[in-house]
Amino acid sequence: MNLASKSSLSPSPSVLVLGAKGRLGQAAVKAFAAAGWRVIAQARSAAPLHSPAGVEYLQADVLDTGRILAAVPAIDVVINAINPDYARWEKLLPPATAAVIEIARSAGALLMVPGNVYNYGADIPPVLEEDTPFNANTAKAAQRIEMEQSLEQASRQGLHCVILRAGDFIGGSGTWLDMAITKSLDKGVVTHMGPDDLPHAWAYLPDLAKVFVRVAAQRQQLPAFDIMHYPGITATGKEMHAALEELSGRSLKVKPMPWWMMQILGLFSPLMKAVTKMRYLWHRPHRLSGRKLEQFLGTLPTSSLQDALRSYVKQAG
Repeated sequence: MNLASKSSLSPSPSVLVLGAKGRLGQAAVKAFAAAGWRVIAQARSAAPLHSPAGVEYLQADVLDTGRILAAVPAIDVVINAINPDYARWEKLLPPATAAVIEIARSAGALLMVPGNVYNYGADIPPVLEEDTPFNANTAKAAQRIEMEQSLEQASRQGLHCVILRAGDFIGGSGTWLDMAITKSLDKGVVTHMGPDDLPHAWAYLPDLAKVFVRVAAQRQQLPAFDIMHYPGITATGKEMHAALEELSGRSLKVKPMPWWMMQILGLFSPLMKAVTKMRYLWHRPHRLSGRKLEQFLGTLPTSSLQDALRSYVKQAG
């Protein structure tokens, strides 16, 4: 079925969300649907039972670009919410990026990509501007830098692309929050990832998804390739702990993150090994400057830390 044939029936702009079942993918589907866009959600598995009304699901592997382009030959915006296996980025990220570039360029779409702070390496500076130099002194930094370079190169060959860089996600499952920080919240314990007084960059997914929608709505004003930073929420471990206590209505104990145990587990688990190598993010203060994005959009959607964390306390209850 040619899904894009439906576009003639509606003047609404259209978006293809690649990786629609992932954390960012789900948030993007909801935000674009709420904003009145025609949403096509790609995933390898079948559509979920509960999804926003009107969303069209396309079951396909992102590497099957022929199948995807046959179904969606033209689209206004493509969101790259693909989330490859964290421990296998060196093998999975390059082909996934190449596929996403092919889809967006062939469909004549703006490609929107979530960036992260890995590019700055283990010596990540305290304030991250769009022109802050990258540092490929970790494997993940080198992989993300290579990915962004391939996007910039493709933009010189017809791709229209914007990278929206943000901090660690708040929301969904499989994050530092649900897998570590609030994992023992039901027992009255908060896990602290590092020193309590170091600022850490976070992005609450519903807010970030709204930013994607607003930037997409002004896509005609974007150059062929651009990078903008979403500042999101900057919080120390102490502030995170206080917010969780306020939401819980009780005092919570502190438990240091057992990095030593994770290092041991990393001897047997590629995922634990990869995660442990990101320990430096909790020992280096950092935040994203959003001046460029604010100049482009005006006031940015930014929920309070308490509102962003509310669902984790409800889950623990």
